[in-house]
Amino acid sequence: MSCCLAARAIDHVLLERGEVAHTWRTERWDSLRLLTPNWQSRLPGLRYEGDDPDGYRTLPEVVDFIAAYAKAIAAPVRTHTTVTAVHADDSGYRVRTDRGDWHCRTLVLASGACNVARLPAFAARVPASVAMLTAQSYRNPAQVADGGVLVVGASSSGTQIACELQRAGRAVTLAAGEHIRAPRVYRGRDLEWWMDAAGVLDERYDQVDDVARARRVPSLQLAGTPDRSTLDLNALTDIGVRLTGRLAGILDGKAQFAGSLRNMCAMSDLKMGRLLDLIDEWAQRNGLDASVEPPQRLPPTRVEDSPPLGLDLAKGGIRTIIWATGYRPDHSWLQLPVFDRKGMVRHDGGVVCAPGVYLMGMQFLRRRKSALIDGAGDDARELSAHLAAYLDHAARPVEDPSPILLR
Repeated sequence: MSCCLAARAIDHVLLERGEVAHTWRTERWDSLRLLTPNWQSRLPGLRYEGDDPDGYRTLPEVVDFIAAYAKAIAAPVRTHTTVTAVHADDSGYRVRTDRGDWHCRTLVLASGACNVARLPAFAARVPASVAMLTAQSYRNPAQVADGGVLVVGASSSGTQIACELQRAGRAVTLAAGEHIRAPRVYRGRDLEWWMDAAGVLDERYDQVDDVARARRVPSLQLAGTPDRSTLDLNALTDIGVRLTGRLAGILDGKAQFAGSLRNMCAMSDLKMGRLLDLIDEWAQRNGLDASVEPPQRLPPTRVEDSPPLGLDLAKGGIRTIIWATGYRPDHSWLQLPVFDRKGMVRHDGGVVCAPGVYLMGMQFLRRRKSALIDGAGDDARELSAHLAAYLDHAARPVEDPSPILLR
């Protein structure tokens, strides 16, 4: 967004509570790699030019990439500046920080969707003898006590953490709710290549029947490993991970699991099949069938005949629970009437329901790829255009009633 605003000669400042790429530096596990290939880290004015386009950046490489981008575009960043409150005033908005106040006519909320780990209410009933971590606070296996580990959540974070801990010698049980299975490589090419080429990632928020549902879809079970291997539930059970259904509650030290594991896995396989069918159809329409590998499908997800419906955490040897149950944004500092009944910012494709306020970095904000590095540029181009039009409109004489279009 800073790059796009600068290209329009719009004066602006970026307020960052820590260093550039703060959450990547402080809220990710050590072995994490990007789920998207290097070539897909495309930002306004910058594309990957290294010798490993199909590789996946390590955590330090992601930090360096973002920091280098900020430097390359000369982004006017004020680091170690924490926003404590935002209020409307006569000229726009007053932004209070721990290093003084700012006044602005427009405001972009770019603090992301993953500020606070989302835990179920019954997490408060976990026995004191069981340690708890989240995907946000987990760093490496050395942080986790010897003994059994219950990982809750089977999207990309949960499956990767479960795999790492099982390989480190822990006995891992994975509680799997809704998830989407996906092959890392399909027909000889990275799945992200297919979704990019076929236009899946460019699907717009105003083209789907239920955008609220689309914004809640879990992340694909992908991992950015050097060998480009597929990490799904079958791969986890192959190394000894035990599967259960969704964790539905905890009572008297006993975990209670839903009996829907088989159905969840069947639905996941079905969704994967639909995605691959779409890719096959696109490949055929565009004459790629002869130049890529033939279609193939992974075997169905294996589920034991009678998955456990309960587990006494102490007797079962569970010493640690890791919650990989998603995140929610933290806009507690935003003192504007822009929230819905669930506490989420109301917006239309990133145009917030307050004059001159915009949102960036959320799931399916304007496109299916909005929460990816590769999606930020397109969203920023469109939202910066709207922002520029808003400023232009505000500068016109009062008698000029020209409207600002939302899309």
